[in-house]
Amino acid sequence: MRIINFETGGSPGIAADEGSGWHGLTQRDGGFPGTLPELIAQGADLLRIGRSLGQSPAVDLNAVRLLPPVPVPPKILAVGLNYDDHLKESGLKKPDYPEIFARFATSLIAHQEPIRRPRESTALDYEAELAVVIGKPGRRIPREQALDHVAGYSLFNDASLRDFQLRTPQWTMGKNFDGTGSFGPWLVTPDAVPPGASGLRIQGRLNGRVMQDSRTDLLIFSVATLIETISVAMSLERGDVIITGTPGGVGAARKPPVFMKAGDIFEVDIEGLGVLTNPVQDD
Repeated sequence: MRIINFETGGSPGIAADEGSGWHGLTQRDGGFPGTLPELIAQGADLLRIGRSLGQSPAVDLNAVRLLPPVPVPPKILAVGLNYDDHLKESGLKKPDYPEIFARFATSLIAHQEPIRRPRESTALDYEAELAVVIGKPGRRIPREQALDHVAGYSLFNDASLRDFQLRTPQWTMGKNFDGTGSFGPWLVTPDAVPPGASGLRIQGRLNGRVMQDSRTDLLIFSVATLIETISVAMSLERGDVIITGTPGGVGAARKPPVFMKAGDIFEVDIEGLGVLTNPVQDD
């Protein structure tokens, strides 16, 4: 099942699609169950609520404004260097431990919103990634129970300012410019994909040209491993987002480098999840 977080006419809404098209409600309607972020924060049964929305009016996605599935997550935890081909093009050895860094909600944008290239840099790179939304809180979560803590999966473009990223060993600045973290278009519940969203083809396309092409079973650290590892240090909360890493083919590794510029369109395509599309504009 796919579930969207949207607004129309200034009113928040929620809609679901289980194969028969989008149906949903806005806050103005009777029986509105709450927004998707609110329901995740409450630990609600998303499948049950989504099925109940199937009896609601049809929703035209072209007539509403889509929002990120969770616009203000408690934490956004991203993983670097999590595919062998990306390690190879980066000239680095396979890590024994995941490279974890933070993104912040001020960087997030939704499907079809413009990725903004800041005036301070021309090194705006793309990164197609699988995103995981936490639905059940926990600390020191065993790997065999980790997937029970997933509310659903989505798509992410971890767009990065490479010059700022590589100025220091800490990647925070280059990964957190406003308008660079594209997230959506919707949340896909775990029943709709293989366990851990493994084995799905993932592509990144720049102006229709395939730049990245891999599969999620090639993650060095799987979704379950990441949940186990991260939760050793910190409690995972409902609504937290884990961005699992990008495959090879990034622009900075190409000769000559290929960076995004105003007028470009980048798509993240993950089998079974959908396509996340964003134009690029100068900030």
